[in-house]
Amino acid sequence: MKGAAEAPPVIREGFRCDSSNRWTECGLDLGAGGLIRDEGDLDRSIPDPPRSIEDTISRLLDDGMAPISLGGDHSITHPIVRAFGRRFPHLTLLHFDAHADLYDEFQGSRNSHGCPFARIMEEKAASRLVQAGIRSLTDHHRAQIRRFGVDLIEMKDWTRELFLAFAAPVYISVDIDVLDPAFAPGVSHHEPGGCSTRQLLQAIQALQAVVVGADIVEFNPRRDVAGITAMACAKIFKELAAKILRSNKEGK
Repeated sequence: MKGAAEAPPVIREGFRCDSSNRWTECGLDLGAGGLIRDEGDLDRSIPDPPRSIEDTISRLLDDGMAPISLGGDHSITHPIVRAFGRRFPHLTLLHFDAHADLYDEFQGSRNSHGCPFARIMEEKAASRLVQAGIRSLTDHHRAQIRRFGVDLIEMKDWTRELFLAFAAPVYISVDIDVLDPAFAPGVSHHEPGGCSTRQLLQAIQALQAVVVGADIVEFNPRRDVAGITAMACAKIFKELAAKILRSNKEGK
């Protein structure tokens, strides 16, 4: 379904909405000067969007930034991680999603939203891929998981709190449909049986690692109900930002 490209300004509105505030649960005021810089949106009319995404992320990394990218569908993660992989040669990719997105080809394309992690692992843009919340695996996906040595935490095994620790730098990719549709109806691909918003936040907050960047993808405002998914994305954005700021400060 179309609509995910309309998400970034809606997530921004959720972040700035007066119904909440810009404080994180660990006590950081993201509204304070100098903590966050909004780089605006990329021009979607350019001839080669993936190249533009990769070049923009590379520039931000060169400037000492830790980018959190707002999608858009999951195809944006491939060029983003290519840029991160050059900067962090032992990068671990932590991927929250209902779907593995490991198709070799999906709907006639090898670069669609169903394929980014196959391309990333083929190119060795990340050294390790850890997937959590997955609940729609096919035989092809399981073969790809074996092929790429993916560490998998299926949703059926994520029943309580999730505690993860990594020695290498971590990039977090959040497909918002990792949440059960009851918590995030505004997605193109409803997959019942997902985690709650609190479970996802707990996993991010408890993560022991230096987090160098993140993305939030696959929010489709056309399917949202009363702004529920928009506010969930904004909340997740705040906690991702807090994790990046605190983990980089502690990890120097």
